[in-house]
Amino acid sequence: MRESLRHIFSLGCKEIAGLFRDPLLVVLILYSFSLNIYLGAKSAPEAISNAAIAVVDEDGSALSKRISDAFIPPLFLKPDMISRADIDRLMDEGRYTFVVVFPPSFQEKVMANDNPEVQVNVDATRMSQAFTGNGYIQQIINREVKSFLGEQSQRKPIYSAGIIIRNRFNPNLTKSWSRAVSGLINNITMIALILTGAALIRERERGTLEHLLVTPVKSVEIMISKVWAMSLVVLIVTGFSLVMVIHHFLGVPIAGSFWLFMLGVLINLFAVTSLGIFLACFARDMPQLGILLILVIMPMQILSGGTTSQENMPEIIQFIMRFAPTTYFVDFSKAILFRGADFSLVWKTFLQMLVLGGVYFFVALRRFRKSVAS
Repeated sequence: MRESLRHIFSLGCKEIAGLFRDPLLVVLILYSFSLNIYLGAKSAPEAISNAAIAVVDEDGSALSKRISDAFIPPLFLKPDMISRADIDRLMDEGRYTFVVVFPPSFQEKVMANDNPEVQVNVDATRMSQAFTGNGYIQQIINREVKSFLGEQSQRKPIYSAGIIIRNRFNPNLTKSWSRAVSGLINNITMIALILTGAALIRERERGTLEHLLVTPVKSVEIMISKVWAMSLVVLIVTGFSLVMVIHHFLGVPIAGSFWLFMLGVLINLFAVTSLGIFLACFARDMPQLGILLILVIMPMQILSGGTTSQENMPEIIQFIMRFAPTTYFVDFSKAILFRGADFSLVWKTFLQMLVLGGVYFFVALRRFRKSVAS
């Protein structure tokens, strides 16, 4: 037993040393867990953020000032007050994405139920903000007008019930929070598959696998060494990415236990690295492995529930994805990081993923022995 552990440790150290001798893989790892996550979270937001807006207030009433004050961060910058004559020039210069114009007697017409028109000028060249921001402006105006009329009315409505919405775990509905965690989950799966698959292919291409087979080392020791070595590398960069990139740079709060999440990542890596070795047994070289990884990674990332809820998918897809470790990984990651779940809430998910990883490991070991024998 002690001799077997020594073999596993030595072979694992050899795998780590071999990884650091491959600069392309090292750069891929560093980029995937740093800049890639940051850019994915910040680029092309679905909601607007700090949009430049100006207001032309030709009414000067309490209602128009109330609506102007409602354009607040993080959706809009503080609105600037400009004149109607400056609209074309300032929008041509690209100073503002939106210019809202309140006509004269706006409040008077609103209270008289005369349906006054508010002009909204939009710079449509800024597509990501123009489409969404127009809808937000309409909602803000309608909300403030309705509230103003309710305060001015002397009659109490027969039905006074209202709706109060409270967003838990992400009060401002910040899209970058979800994108950052989803990017981390996807990169963990992708890098773990690539590293373990590439480690086996590299042994085969260099002929060192045959050298190992003539030594007292067993097949299971070779496989375990690759699993623990690549898992350790991914685990370290995952912790760095979660603390430094996601928490500090992107400002995503970590509601639950960091170490509980890392335990779940370790269990997930056990399943994913086993799957990577299984796929590498079917590939003769790196191009073939790359094709296999694309066919496996893309469905796992899209259908695991990170982007779209699985409840919206057909039942057959939900059943198939129960055999994918990323389904359970997405489930407990969001529960721990966003909802602050403790071990009592995620232990069943951990157990399911551990059982699935054990099945993957033994299937991969059987295939590895068969490929080595042939």
